[in-house]
Amino acid sequence: MTQPSAFPPVPIVTSIEPFLGGVEAWICDIWGVVHNGLAAFPSAVDACVRFRRHGGTVILLTNAPRPAPAIEEQLAKLKVPREAWDAILTSGDLTLSLIAQHRDAPLTHLGPDRDRGLFDGQHLTMVGLEEARAIVCSGLFDDERETAEDYRERLTGPASRGVPLICANPDVTVARGDRVIPCAGALAALYESIGGPVIYAGKPYLPVYDRAFEMIAAARGKPVSKAATLGIGDGINTDIRGALAAGIRPVLVASPVHLPELTEATLAHAVVPLPGRPIAAMAALAW
Repeated sequence: MTQPSAFPPVPIVTSIEPFLGGVEAWICDIWGVVHNGLAAFPSAVDACVRFRRHGGTVILLTNAPRPAPAIEEQLAKLKVPREAWDAILTSGDLTLSLIAQHRDAPLTHLGPDRDRGLFDGQHLTMVGLEEARAIVCSGLFDDERETAEDYRERLTGPASRGVPLICANPDVTVARGDRVIPCAGALAALYESIGGPVIYAGKPYLPVYDRAFEMIAAARGKPVSKAATLGIGDGINTDIRGALAAGIRPVLVASPVHLPELTEATLAHAVVPLPGRPIAAMAALAW
């Protein structure tokens, strides 16, 4: 006989407004919630704007491996209005502090050229993979054609030497339009599986949430309690798990990557591994 869950079922809703009593701040994912890489989601943008107009604070938190100004440029290209958020925080921002800790070591970059802004002004010693004493991984070189498995052979040597890999984006996959694209998290998982040490920046790890709470306090002029903060995202093992670990209430937004079909059955199955439950699930973030 199947044992009953220790948690109540997660309600599937169409509006976030009924859950906003006493809520002062959102820590909201971007890719998968606000846009899909190619187009913004109008209902999500509208919800963020409305929440701010009602006095709320929106911190957009993304596992993108680029610093916040690059994400702001991307949002502008997708015509997401500036009034939709108070501040942006990225795993790339945290990666910069991790790079600083390895400043004296020869580094190599594993990822596309578009992420090389991580190293601007850093005065680092950049070398090839075989000479590196630390790897900064922001993704695959060609995420349209490659998979993490294509990197197994070239990463075996560094893993055997114990070279640390700094994962600038813990996401394993992301939706780009209607395609599922591998991210740096997939390479980090492969690297760990062959014995290499990995240091993660971004969700679901707590340092990025600590910084997000600091940004909320700065935006509002005072700290905001965790009880007055919602974590909104589509990544069950990043956004939702991270929100639970940080002590804030999560709202799950279904996406093609993590939950392509939102039903009571698929939802119940998806949240089984979590140590807690979202307070609600939505097909799309909407007011």
